[in-house]
Amino acid sequence: MHLSEPLRQYADEQCSAREAQRQAEFIAFGPIVFQVSRLMVKWGILELLRDEALTSDEIAQRVGISPYAAKCLLEASLTIGSVLVEPETGRYGISKTGWFLLNDPATRVNLDFNHDVNYLGMYDLEAALREGRPAGLKRLGDWPTVYEGLSRLPEDARRSWFAFDHFYSESSFDDALRLVFANRPRTLMDVGGNTGRWAMQCVAHDKEVEVTIVDLPQQLELMRRQTSGKEGADRIRGHAANLLDEACLLPADRHWDAIWMSQFLDCFSEKQITSILRRAARVMDNDSRLYIMETLWDRQRFEPAAFCLTQVSLYFTAIANGNSKMYHSDDLIALIEKAGLEVEEIVDGLGQGHSIIKVKRS
Repeated sequence: MHLSEPLRQYADEQCSAREAQRQAEFIAFGPIVFQVSRLMVKWGILELLRDEALTSDEIAQRVGISPYAAKCLLEASLTIGSVLVEPETGRYGISKTGWFLLNDPATRVNLDFNHDVNYLGMYDLEAALREGRPAGLKRLGDWPTVYEGLSRLPEDARRSWFAFDHFYSESSFDDALRLVFANRPRTLMDVGGNTGRWAMQCVAHDKEVEVTIVDLPQQLELMRRQTSGKEGADRIRGHAANLLDEACLLPADRHWDAIWMSQFLDCFSEKQITSILRRAARVMDNDSRLYIMETLWDRQRFEPAAFCLTQVSLYFTAIANGNSKMYHSDDLIALIEKAGLEVEEIVDGLGQGHSIIKVKRS
């Protein structure tokens, strides 16, 4: 089983018995820990404590909450580890953990995503795992998967979903453009192109490339609205497809120099991925290259990233579709080979922990 060097710690016990007991209690109170910490950010308490040490009464007055509410949040945050206290004065200040909650862009995106998209639906995780369906999605709307409902999500959930998706994908765009355009592709198929942000990057990067976005009809409508009137949009076209339907083929009306799948295959089960990759292989020739960009949890430079990714897998289980996840590279490589394709190169360490798997026909 492949593990990057920082993840080798997963092979050995890291905690003393006392530390393990503390961690177990932290997990048991996880929902409360999350909501306390979210409110410490939302109500500006951590921001106040970043600048000066304050008593609970001073915080209550500045934030506009009761002294009782301030004490509850501060005392819980003290044991969570996001604030510190001066025993002599009773003044609270921010800790390193609190600083990251407040200032780390990834943490802020994750907080909003988990509250607005995942929190209520995770109550149904057990049913989702047992039944292989997104049992928690009903908390957001009545769709078979979240993707059919993206344009109709509640406003907070929709905003947080797209912020999460764009934050993680766009951090790698510059590196990805250099890699994908090293051989100057003239035709590029963007499978699962969403709102067209990658396609716009491509047509801005190269004035000759033509991009075809393959996605659900409702996503293509969003894409057209997002790209309308922008320079290079005339070189972006849409091809409506529901790739869950195995009879739905990828467009074969031209030679494809490059096929791009960014944070796409993690939206499907292993069986579905194999089917999609086989359909990609049908429209590839010996000069075509398929670029798969994913956040593979086993290839991360920093351990917290692997933690985040394995937890995000359960969003796919309970909310998105019931049967996909953030994949281990061994599993994804096996599916690529099963589909009659061959891994030519893997480039790690892009953006917020992405890898690009460059694939050719066997």
